[in-house]
Amino acid sequence: MADDGSLIAAASADHQTFTSERAAWAEQDPADWWSACQRAVRSVLSQSGVQPQQIIGVGLSGQMHGTVVLDEHGQVLRPSIIWCDQRGQEQCEWLNETVGRGRLLELTCNPALTNFTLIKLLWIREHEPHVWEQVRHVLLPKDYIRFCLSGEYAIDVAEASGTLMLDVARRRWSQELLGQLDISPSLLPTVFESPEICARVTSQAAQLTGLVAGTPIVAGAGDQAAGAVGMGITRPGTVSATIGTSGVVFAATDRPALDPKGRLHTFCHAIPGRWHVMGVTQAAGLSLRWLRDLFGSEAWTYERMTQEAALAAPGADGVLWGPYLMGERTPHLDPNVRAGLVGLAANHTRAHVIRAVMEGVAFSLRDSLTIFSELNMPVTKIRLGGGGARSSLWRQIQANVYGHAVEIIAAEEGAAFGAAILAGVGAGLWPGVDDACDQVVHSLENIPCQPDVVKLMNERYGAYQRLYPALRGLHNHTRQIL
Repeated sequence: MADDGSLIAAASADHQTFTSERAAWAEQDPADWWSACQRAVRSVLSQSGVQPQQIIGVGLSGQMHGTVVLDEHGQVLRPSIIWCDQRGQEQCEWLNETVGRGRLLELTCNPALTNFTLIKLLWIREHEPHVWEQVRHVLLPKDYIRFCLSGEYAIDVAEASGTLMLDVARRRWSQELLGQLDISPSLLPTVFESPEICARVTSQAAQLTGLVAGTPIVAGAGDQAAGAVGMGITRPGTVSATIGTSGVVFAATDRPALDPKGRLHTFCHAIPGRWHVMGVTQAAGLSLRWLRDLFGSEAWTYERMTQEAALAAPGADGVLWGPYLMGERTPHLDPNVRAGLVGLAANHTRAHVIRAVMEGVAFSLRDSLTIFSELNMPVTKIRLGGGGARSSLWRQIQANVYGHAVEIIAAEEGAAFGAAILAGVGAGLWPGVDDACDQVVHSLENIPCQPDVVKLMNERYGAYQRLYPALRGLHNHTRQIL
């Protein structure tokens, strides 16, 4: 990013997708992230023509909730248990019994979910005591990259909120909770505000990446908070709906707003003195990828899939998709429910199935907007992000399902763009995050909803809301038989 906020260059590097020994387990090797980071940084430097000496700050973002455990020498002890892993249901139940559901909400503003870092730590302590006894440091994915770049153990308040160990209202680790669970605070990294400089590139990392030793690194933020910054979601009223692997509806608040039913997450925002609420569906873009991998071929691209889906009329002729491939978070908090494709008949085509999957994901995100309405949270603008924003069909589906015009912004880099903004604020280019976003985040296109289709989508959403109880009951019955 240039001093004026314009994008100079962007690059990416692949790493291994998650491995899964059992259903609903998901792990990755942190070494793969670090290798991909090195390649991506070197690639973007070569593309940009920018001299490394001209870089005044580095921002970081990445997948949230992943658990990286290190020994006293900073060596990784086991593969990272990542955000979508669902193995910790027993640990959630134990935590609710030990601390109490209500008290846990009071201490952390969030309920016990299998996704959160704390649950993964409790699982390791119970099932891998030989690993746990060696653990001296706990990091999250992007913070492991910071450690590789700088040797520093640090985390931002937004990312720390997703560990279930942060006192979100006070923006610090919850000493009471850690003490009750016998987890030493010394295992956890130092907490910073997102735009704060907290580390610098080491000589060794400079040789591997092409950066200059001593380059400042800000705390950054997890993918959702950084992505929201990149989309200008900094003040109440403007909401983002992002379809990546997971799907997220995100809104900024001036206070730690709490859903008394614990359906939404309440986290610190990447902006000092501000918080955010968000709802998450586990398998958003993952639903479409699963469909592609299961029935498609290398030639069956996402573009071809959406072109085919457009052949089916809105409502997919009654076909419904419950996107619970990895359980669900909002609003059901159910790691055990499984996905369902229902309403199929002999006349249905592949186009109906693809469209049903795309509509089902949008319905799952509408669940979060429905809770926003219950809590009287304003929604004046909806900005779309992630892969779902690149598809004109999925953009229109979302506008019609939400019953609200949606817009896309000029920058497509999402969390990376937000991390660059945070780095610019930390380096003094802008006095604050609000000022930076006002200057560099611009709307590119507005997509109005179609009133006649909105009426149909409201009817289909009513049917969708009956899908989860049916799938839950069916899956529970199946588990009892097995």
